Amino acid sequence: MRFSKGFRMVVGAALVLAGLTVAPAPRASAAALTEVTSFGSNPGGMRMHLYVPDLRPANPGVVVAMHMCGSSGPDFYATSQFATLADRLGFIVIYPSAQQNVGFGNCFDTWSAASKVRGGGSDPVSIASMVNHVTVNYSANPTKIYLAGSSSGAVMANHMAALYPEVYAAGAAFMGVPFNCFANAADFPPPNSSCTGGTGANRTPLQWGDTVRAAYVGYNGPRPRMQLWHGTADTLLPIGLLEESIEQWTNVFGLSQTPTATDIPHPGWNRRRYGAGTMRVEAYTVQGAGHTLPGAGMAGRAVHFFGLASCQVASSVTWWTGGLTNSITITNTGSTTVNSWDLAFTLPTGQTITSGWNATFTPSSGQVTAKNESHNAAIGASSATTIGFQATHTGNVGKPTAFTLNGVPCTVV
Repeated sequence: MRFSKGFRMVVGAALVLAGLTVAPAPRASAAALTEVTSFGSNPGGMRMHLYVPDLRPANPGVVVAMHMCGSSGPDFYATSQFATLADRLGFIVIYPSAQQNVGFGNCFDTWSAASKVRGGGSDPVSIASMVNHVTVNYSANPTKIYLAGSSSGAVMANHMAALYPEVYAAGAAFMGVPFNCFANAADFPPPNSSCTGGTGANRTPLQWGDTVRAAYVGYNGPRPRMQLWHGTADTLLPIGLLEESIEQWTNVFGLSQTPTATDIPHPGWNRRRYGAGTMRVEAYTVQGAGHTLPGAGMAGRAVHFFGLASCQVASSVTWWTGGLTNSITITNTGSTTVNSWDLAFTLPTGQTITSGWNATFTPSSGQVTAKNESHNAAIGASSATTIGFQATHTGNVGKPTAFTLNGVPCTVV
């Protein structure tokens, strides 16, 4: 949620200086954001913008990307990385624009009685119409429809996942609150809300889960997997709301409140994962971040969680006193060709690259990016390419433990 355009510009500048976000890279594409003026039932009076990449499979996936309060679909297109990832990975992005002005800027309606009922009206029905329009007119894959949102958009992502569980495969909520947290219009906006600062968010996991189950009584089918993000320094929507959201979705999936796994996949990001095999709920606590998400690399994490982009990296080290070689195999496990790529990883401490093959490595130590050469710029679906480097070392002969391909995390094997 946001205050004003001027406030957003100041915050944006501060984030760039803090290294928490970057402007999306220019896209070498003829595709452009376009507005769709007739897309079906629209009780929320919303506007719809659409980004369709030039290169996409016959049945592409779809991401519904929803903005903060005080913002718009075109603004979220310009300031998030979903369209850049769409160019690389071939999915379509829907950018809804909320029109509910509640003294806090345009926000998605997640407080009215109509917004909490399946087919009840207001913004959820408008968004459902947008998804149906794209599915019909662009032959989108109905099993690959996803939700992503920031603040007000994150709250709506939780709403849509609860109201239309059969439509969405997964969702990513950046700085949201649980479904049905805002009691009514009088309880919105924050921070003067029982949801964000009072007893409205103090519920048990069962109570939170019951609100989702009540949204579609009798539904026993699959539900969207959920990825949840929150900054520890968020003063508008306190970090405790992340815990309430975790309680809600783990209860919906019948999971323990104890994580299956925990790790730090990126400096300052503490991740908790819930569920055996396929993770049903994934929660990121971003240390020191305020009401500013998503930042750099987070959209890529969301897309990877969705399963829209898949890559796998295997590396093999051969070492001797003072030196080593590392052979790295990159496998595209997705369904579309990756055209032009860079592989980012952190070189273990004490290692310095002296030469490489099949890629250009810069810099020679620390956070390294390997850029393709002309002969291996394209990695076809289910295909692989191998690169490598020679390096000196001071005793640490380990290999990198995490890789991102075009900003999307890869599975390390």
